[in-house]
Amino acid sequence: MASSTLTTRRVALAFLAHPDDAEILCAGTLLRLAKLGWETHIATATPGDCGSASLPPEEIAKIRRAEGVAAARVLGATYHCLEERDVNVVFEKETNRKAIDLFRRVAPSLVFTHPRHDYMLDHEQVHQLARSAAFGFPIPNASPLPLLAGSTIPWLYYCDPIEGSDPYSGELVKPSVRIDISEQIDRKSEMLACHASQREWLRSHHGMDEYIESMKRHSKQRGTELGTEYAEAFIQHRGHPFPQTDILHELLGGKLERWDVQ
Repeated sequence: MASSTLTTRRVALAFLAHPDDAEILCAGTLLRLAKLGWETHIATATPGDCGSASLPPEEIAKIRRAEGVAAARVLGATYHCLEERDVNVVFEKETNRKAIDLFRRVAPSLVFTHPRHDYMLDHEQVHQLARSAAFGFPIPNASPLPLLAGSTIPWLYYCDPIEGSDPYSGELVKPSVRIDISEQIDRKSEMLACHASQREWLRSHHGMDEYIESMKRHSKQRGTELGTEYAEAFIQHRGHPFPQTDILHELLGGKLERWDVQ
């Protein structure tokens, strides 16, 4: 394969479970890619219809869709939603079809999604949907939608689980690459602040406040590991036939772990 920096399509897609997931997990890296001229997209499986202790599902979903659009606008990105429902995301035929069609329309060359193990099953199910769509969307017969020029299996990266902790072992996940987002932390915080409805929800259900400060604390932890102020961490999917070069490291630098020997 030619150098990954020469990819014909420069389109990044963050495909995650809920509005605000991208802003917590990978918005700093998306901001850096956008600065390099990459087209950026944020997609969620659900509109966040369970994200309130007081509002009915469609009312809070309408609010959270608008928050997703507003946050994406800070980045200069397009927001998409599969319109599945919170705590009901399942890897099955119809949802898989919607994910493949989304990827077909966007034709990403770089994808961010949830890790295989995370604190809630919506995230773990989206992990499977993203893997399926990333592999399947370039197959001509996989979707009735037109196949855009340059469509190919994209680079695929898994974001940190929430708080960077494996929910089964409790141990901090070891990433394959960390990306310095020190210069982007204010705009990342601005994007997360667009999700104002979630402050009261997180206080009510999760027992936590100041979700922006929580994001910063984890970003600072990853930054300390990198030797910078703030960072985001990822694990690259290396399975056949996904790209094996580390495009994030090539484009943005960052500390490698197990791939230092390359």
